[in-house]
This record gives sequence, structure tokens and C-alpha cells, in this order.
Amino acid sequence: MTTLRLGGPADRVVAASTAEEVVDAVRTADDDGEPVLVLGGGSNVVVADEGFRGTVVRVESTGVDATARPDGSVLLTVEAGEDWDDVVAATVDRGLGGLECLSGIPGRTGATPVQNVGAYGVEVADLLVDVDLYDRRTRSVRAHVPAAELGLGYRTSVLKNRDDAVVLRVRFALSGGADSAPLRYPELARALGAEAGDRVPAAAAREAVLGLRRSKGMVLDPTDHDTWSAGSFFTNPVVDAGEVPDGPGTDGMPRWPGASDRVKLSAAWLIQNAGFGRGHAGPGGRVALSARHVLALTNRGSGTTADLLSLAAEVRDGVVDRFGIALHPEPVLVGCRLP
Repeated sequence: MTTLRLGGPADRVVAASTAEEVVDAVRTADDDGEPVLVLGGGSNVVVADEGFRGTVVRVESTGVDATARPDGSVLLTVEAGEDWDDVVAATVDRGLGGLECLSGIPGRTGATPVQNVGAYGVEVADLLVDVDLYDRRTRSVRAHVPAAELGLGYRTSVLKNRDDAVVLRVRFALSGGADSAPLRYPELARALGAEAGDRVPAAAAREAVLGLRRSKGMVLDPTDHDTWSAGSFFTNPVVDAGEVPDGPGTDGMPRWPGASDRVKLSAAWLIQNAGFGRGHAGPGGRVALSARHVLALTNRGSGTTADLLSLAAEVRDGVVDRFGIALHPEPVLVGCRLP
């Protein structure tokens, strides 16, 4: 049930095809005193080899509505179980720009605000209007919870690493035009023959993003073990200016200004320059860094969650030893942790 194809079984799995069925399934499990794991596409989760002792609720609700607003913008309302890349593709096909830089990201729409999904200079926080949530504490649905209340930050929100709020529906504001968002990511701008800040047709930006993601093994392919991953395993560390490494071997280290005068560093650069190249093998070669992107930890077909976490710990510790910077996992760890 995960894109890593790792982890043991659950005691029970319930497929919920509407928001109401999601609420009913979670309420029933709560009434029975069972632990609950709400799962969408399984693209950003690592499950223990022992599996999950409780009920997994698979969110499979569908439905997309695009409503024109008086100012010419479009309100896009999406059910949590919609495949995210299908949503992006549909908006581009309808001549609506804004989401194209988030093309090719696996998973369901309901997970996007939880993680504040982002790529190529755009993140969900840029476009999110509000969400509908099921609050397990009050056993009630909270409609139209504003984005401002979700604590959206770099790959995080107040919804992450908690299980008392379940996303049922998500709303985005799109400009209404067919051009992309202004290009902010140099690699993408170069691929399009454009300059930073330019706008291009959203369809062209989507194809360029998909091409870049494929070149890094970041578009799922069931026949390619190099894509059997949870995407980027570590987030880019954000540190105080005084913590930025400046010793030998740090020339050319990528860095970007962060919030509150902090500095964002490249996890991929840190990993590679700590001695972990593409394809670096973990225990028994059953897991490895992707042959195309060192941020992706991959299952080579016979791996276990324990193997993957051992490799992750090796990389984390190697970066600490070399640069004094701690890397933190991006996926949600269910019933397991890094050693």
C-alpha cells in the first residue's frame, strides 16, 4: 500500500470512497478503540515490517470542481482521495495555470496540505485557500478551515505528525489564466529556455517538470526499482547563519535565504559531499540510494523497512560527522524510527 513497497500488513483495511465514508470509518474505529492510520497513495510513508496493529482507512474519495470567481480567478475544490498528478494534469488541460510545477508528485490530494508539498519553486501554501477536516477529538467536521490556520511551513503544517485531524477536501485559488506561475527554480527555467520570473504556457512547464523528475527517478514506474521510494527522504535543513558549515570542502555549497534570517541548505549536496554517491548500497544491496538522485532511498525489490532505516541512519550519521548538520526524515514513520 506504499510506493516503497515495504512494511507489514494491517489488521484491517477499509476503503472509503466518499468523505462521509472516511468519517464513518474513522468514527467506527474510534468507537471500537482501534488505532487508525489514514492512508492515501502511500507515497510519503514508511511502515514498520511488523505492519500496523489497527485499522487502515484508505481515502479513495473523488471529485473535482472548478468555479469561476468574479475577479477572474478560479476556485478549485478537490476531494481528498483524488490522485494529485491527475488533478494537476486536468487543470493544465483546462487551460488553468498555477499547479504545473507540482506535476509528477505521487499521492492523493488530501496529503498535499499536510506536507505543504512543494517542488520547483512552488508549494501548496502559495495556492491553498482552505480545507475541510474531520476532527476526531470533537467527532465533528470542520468546514473551510483557512490556510492561515494550518501553520504551513517548509514541508510541514500543524497537521503533520498528528492523527486527530483528517483532511476531507481541499480548495485552491488559481489565477484563471493558462500561463504558469512565475518561474523561480533555475533548473526549470533553463530547461524551458526562459529566465527566472518568466511565465510560460502551463502545459510546457508541466512537461519540463515531468522530464526533470523522470531524469531523477521521481516519477513512479512499477517496473523500475529506482522509483520504489518515498520521494525525497530527507528535508533540506534550515539552520541559523552561524551553523552554516564553512570549513574545507564547503566551497560551492548551495544555500538559500530562509525565514527569520535563517539559511536553507541542500540535503542532496550534503549527502553527496559526505561521501554517499548515487547508487550507494544499504544492507545486502536490498536497498540503496537512487542511481539518479541521492535524496531518494529505494527498495531494490527485496528490501525491508529495517534495511531502509539502517541506510537512512548511515546517511544521517555520515552527514553529521562530515558537516555537523542533522538531516530529518520527510516521510511519516509508522511504527518505526531511525536507529
